[in-house]
Amino acid sequence: MDNLVAKLYQSPKTILTNKDLSFIWEETNPDNLKAKISYYVKQKILIRLTRGIFAKDKNYNVKELATSIYMPSYISFETALRQAGIIFQHYDTMFVAARWPAAKKIDSYNFIFRKLKDSVLYSSIGVKNENNYSIATPERAFLDTIYLFPKYHFDDLKTINWKLCRELVKIYDNKQLIKRLDNYQKNAE
Repeated sequence: MDNLVAKLYQSPKTILTNKDLSFIWEETNPDNLKAKISYYVKQKILIRLTRGIFAKDKNYNVKELATSIYMPSYISFETALRQAGIIFQHYDTMFVAARWPAAKKIDSYNFIFRKLKDSVLYSSIGVKNENNYSIATPERAFLDTIYLFPKYHFDDLKTINWKLCRELVKIYDNKQLIKRLDNYQKNAE
């Protein structure tokens, strides 16, 4: 059994789903997997955060948790825009692009999932993978935001790469979004 704990800590992930644990422990039997998970939660080697999602310890990466709740998903909207300095407002909530709209509170963290159509969500263009989570580039987060919120106010659009936005906007297949992009670009220059 100690070998299973060693395998856990060899993983660079701070958040582990049932699927991750099945892969790490090479356990294909669902009943055996459930028993092992239950045992390690009781032993306080795994922390159950929500159904099917666990942390190795309390120092887990909250961005990794955000993108583990629903698959596929990536951090976007206000969270990515604030990180890029495009909006200044601080939010205690993490905003995530996903297949379903939802609000969740896990541990002491709040998450808002905003629905994007599959063709946008499944496109990896403008989404970076870092530290075991995915996050939108500033341009992708900007487009995601104006796609869902046509009149959104941004604090500083100077760092937006408009040429890159022109490439990314194609994945949305939305003429209104192109018009919105034109207006934002005109007002930013």
